[in-house]
Amino acid sequence: MSALMDQDSGMFKVEQTIGSVLCCKCGVPMPPNAANMCVNCLRSQVDITEGLQKSVQIFYCPECGCYLQPPKTWIKAQWESKELLTFCIKRLKNHNKVRLTNAEFVWTEPHSKRIKLKLTVQAEVLNGAGLEQSYLVEYTVRDHLCESCSRFQANPDQWVASVQLRQHVSHRRSFFYLEQLILRNDAASRAVRIKQVHQGVDFFFGNKRHADNFVDFLSKVVPIESRQDKQLVSHDVKSSLYNYKYTYSVKICPICREDLIFLPSKVASGLGSLGPLVVCTRVSDRITLLDPRTLRCAFLDARQYWRSGFRSALTSRQLVKYSVVYVEPPVGEATVGGQKYALSYVHIARESDIGKMLTVQRLQTHLGHILKTGDQALGYDIYGANVSDDEMDEYRLHGGIPEVILIKKCYDKERERKKGKPRAFTTKKLPMEMDESRGGRGVDPKKMENEYEEFLRDLEENPELRFNISLYKNKDYQESDETASMTDGEGAPTVPIEELLAELELSEEEGDDEEYMDE
Repeated sequence: MSALMDQDSGMFKVEQTIGSVLCCKCGVPMPPNAANMCVNCLRSQVDITEGLQKSVQIFYCPECGCYLQPPKTWIKAQWESKELLTFCIKRLKNHNKVRLTNAEFVWTEPHSKRIKLKLTVQAEVLNGAGLEQSYLVEYTVRDHLCESCSRFQANPDQWVASVQLRQHVSHRRSFFYLEQLILRNDAASRAVRIKQVHQGVDFFFGNKRHADNFVDFLSKVVPIESRQDKQLVSHDVKSSLYNYKYTYSVKICPICREDLIFLPSKVASGLGSLGPLVVCTRVSDRITLLDPRTLRCAFLDARQYWRSGFRSALTSRQLVKYSVVYVEPPVGEATVGGQKYALSYVHIARESDIGKMLTVQRLQTHLGHILKTGDQALGYDIYGANVSDDEMDEYRLHGGIPEVILIKKCYDKERERKKGKPRAFTTKKLPMEMDESRGGRGVDPKKMENEYEEFLRDLEENPELRFNISLYKNKDYQESDETASMTDGEGAPTVPIEELLAELELSEEEGDDEEYMDE
């Protein structure tokens, strides 16, 4: 012990020191413990890992990348991922005798069919002394096809559940966007086959649970209405086992972004006397409706929509091009779902009337924040359109609705200058088969190509639309062709380079080297 004088009290303060004792086995000085033995001698006398599993056999499906969790559950996990570590630890038995403090992977060759874990455990030994020890557990990976993959290998056309996804509209823009959401969330990874059909897509699954999960995913990203049917395939009388094929009929609401909707009076009053003429600005798990003359908005979920089941009065196939003659200063602003709008009066003329008897119209629009004099805009000619809606016709006769409603700014002139040049981004696609069984009612490749081009333009113009999807860098794109990320009055909007993902294409050896370089 040593004594130091305390400056405040003027008294000597005794410092406590920890004494040391000699190990009863080897005589090495050490801090005292309950067993009076040093760590090395304690480990030589007691092995706390005795009786714990050092080798385990696990089953892996090479087709779908899943591991078998007995008795019949298959878990998807990537190599050396957190999910795989949890799965391996749960496969160990007799671990209730010790306390696990740390677990980590030990590097092995991916093709060696071996997984090694270094586990650190603690336990109380002689007279309550605590001992910590590390040991290795080796997992032997055996290839074994899961039930779904085994059925598919035996017969690729074998499926248990199919999801028939349909949308009764004249275009496929909604399916292009939904395809990117499915790829981003890996929602169709369990599908054994995907077929593109008229007005929709069919997904085939080898397990009913996989189809249920896929339908649940669809309900979270788009307003849908689904129905399930089943058909008896076989019946074992002795064991009372029944084999069914399940079919899910999933219908997406026919309301699309940029559609013009005339709300029924009952629906409009339920939304606080909105509209009744509104524009659909977004479709996700709910429908966003905007009144372009007041900037008021409302939201409808799937249950509210299917209760009324109204349809669009005019769709994007009926848009007309107008020239902006003059834009008056904004009289109001609003932000709806992160998108800014400004209410302004604009003077427009129909593009097809230029050079003829030109009629300039003055109207309200919600696009005052982006329109300038000399721009082009797309809108709906309400009085010139053929709409089969008695209630809307009555409003039109009494002058209760405007003649034209503008929907979005048009960048055709700017895109003409970049025609033939590649885009900075590209997208991935699902491995879909084309349905050729309908003869003339099949999918028109030329029409689909034009609609896909419109979808890519929508991604460039709307940052909110590309928020939940993955876009990749285009190899054919040259940086010298790069333009501004958003329109500056001279060029059309493009996707910023910072938002694009690099598509990795590593060889097996390069991938292994980089994957374990930091270890």
